[in-house]
Amino acid sequence: MEDGFARLRAEMVEYQLKGRGIKDPRVLFAMGRVPRHRFLPARLQASAYDDSALPIGSGQTISQPYMVAAMTELLELKGNEKVLEVGTGSGYQAAILAELSNKVVSMERIETLSNEAGKLLKELGYGNIELVAGDGTIGYAPEAPYDGIIVTAACPDIPAPLFEQLNNGGRLVLPVGDRFLQTLTIVKKKEGRMITEYSFGCVFVPLIGKYGFPD
Repeated sequence: MEDGFARLRAEMVEYQLKGRGIKDPRVLFAMGRVPRHRFLPARLQASAYDDSALPIGSGQTISQPYMVAAMTELLELKGNEKVLEVGTGSGYQAAILAELSNKVVSMERIETLSNEAGKLLKELGYGNIELVAGDGTIGYAPEAPYDGIIVTAACPDIPAPLFEQLNNGGRLVLPVGDRFLQTLTIVKKKEGRMITEYSFGCVFVPLIGKYGFPD
């Protein structure tokens, strides 16, 4: 079956990603390499390479492949960066980031999800990911500053601590809006100033925490 998954993964890259405008060859390579089906419950693995988000338990989801690729591409990673991810979930996005950067710190407020992701990422051989269980909306100061920060849940606004922990010249990519509809937003830090750009509409589960939505 692994051969079948490899074929589905190649088709995903060709039609869902290249076909919809993802161009960064490093992102395309990472998406074609990481076994997305491993990050899903067994009953959903056959749907792993469909163009859709899927449930992973605890009210959380694994984002659709295109969204993962699009957000990753917007970070413009070259390979030597330290990246913070807010919302570990299954660990899939962390694995993609680990393929493309020097170190990934990934935060998850639901400890059981963080623990499960940690076991799988270790099994898959990712040694450059540090998992932290806690409120991702306040970031993780011990490893700051970060060259890139990605938030994989809906934010009511740009969390101030995340911008503070962003390196000068760094990028923060996150969905900003209400609980039902958001706009994918790119925040750049230039000489301490915030420069904001907007991409496209999206729908994520809400980010819960001090600088997110109330539980």
